[in-house]
Amino acid sequence: MLDVKKVRLDPQAIAGALSKKEYTFDVAEFEALDALRKQADINSQNLLAERKKASKQVGELIKSGLNVDDAKAQVNESLAKIETELEALKHQAKEANDALDHLLMAVPNLPADEVPAGKDEASNIEVLRWGEPRNFDFDAKDHVDVGENLGGLDFEVATKITGSRFAVMRGGLARMHRALIQLMLDTHTLEHGYQEVYVPYMVNAESLRGTGQLPKFEADLFKLQGDSGYYLIPTAEVPVTNLYRNTIVEPTELEQGLRFTCHTPCFRSEAGSYGRDTRGMIRQHQFEKVELVQFVRPSESDAALEALCGHAEAILQKLNLPYRKVILCGGDLGFSARKTYDLEVWLPGQSAYREISSCSNFGDFQARRMLARWRNPETGKPELLHTLNGSGLAVGRTLVAILENYQQADGSLSVPTVLHSYMGGITQLKVGEF
Repeated sequence: MLDVKKVRLDPQAIAGALSKKEYTFDVAEFEALDALRKQADINSQNLLAERKKASKQVGELIKSGLNVDDAKAQVNESLAKIETELEALKHQAKEANDALDHLLMAVPNLPADEVPAGKDEASNIEVLRWGEPRNFDFDAKDHVDVGENLGGLDFEVATKITGSRFAVMRGGLARMHRALIQLMLDTHTLEHGYQEVYVPYMVNAESLRGTGQLPKFEADLFKLQGDSGYYLIPTAEVPVTNLYRNTIVEPTELEQGLRFTCHTPCFRSEAGSYGRDTRGMIRQHQFEKVELVQFVRPSESDAALEALCGHAEAILQKLNLPYRKVILCGGDLGFSARKTYDLEVWLPGQSAYREISSCSNFGDFQARRMLARWRNPETGKPELLHTLNGSGLAVGRTLVAILENYQQADGSLSVPTVLHSYMGGITQLKVGEF
């Protein structure tokens, strides 16, 4: 959520900055609501002054000749009228503030100055490439054909069990999926300084408002039936970031580092995908991720984003999967993000780089919605934290990349060297072994 004080200072400048995100900020609506709030506050202050003045009039009325009872009755009548008007003004002020909050809750974060302009992913700027795509001496298949040929990937059964955009994995592929999760968690906890956490897979609406999924993106969520009001998590970002909702972090705790990694299933309705990636595992309703979340001082968040992105890259490098890193343009930038790097892994079956991780700096946008703060030792006062997160990595898409990059001419699949120990020494998955 944007700082309303900064918006008031120069709403036109805010509108100009948000235009980079292809978002039109309604300055007139904001100013009209803010004027209503301001006028209600002014009127309330005037009435409070009248109430204070009226309460002192009893003595003056007595001096003018009224008896005590009549003086009190006259003053009480005035005070009662003022109290009625005050209640009405309080209601008006609350309505204006609520409307202002509702407006700002739907306004995206401001993009960082270095975010390039552009309407969509075509304007994203490549920062680096790592690894060389493999030259195949046979026609490379996509992950669906490789997995089904192995007998370890089954979409037909998943559709029978549930519906489209689900998958069943068997045998060695199911084991490799689990091995990838363990590799990622071990790397981030043992090498990158993250604390592993386990969190609920269901969250309340307040948690989703805190990270920015609500109110704008409710159509992308799975809401549970009943009176709980719970939702299935779209990503571990939601429960992990909300660990520090309504919390003030002491400087000593912040110095130790607030880095968390978490493996969860993720559930998304894909309401806005409009038929994209219906084949295979690229875009599913249920998938696994290992998430990275950091809470830092504002002065440290730019450097933290570079480090966090490097932690996600380390997994791709261990698996020897070619990838590229791009900075998202304004039009492709997420609602809550001020700056995002996407990591895109090479998929031979598509002859294209596809997203496997998004690493974002949210500044104080989420922290303001959640009241996640730290105590500045220089002032002794609470200040908003900066939050960051990224996928380290999306497990299903990592498996997709392995299926396509490590496929062999005879239909078998080589196991990346770094996974051998996690796979019990298995170095190859062969057709017919499932």
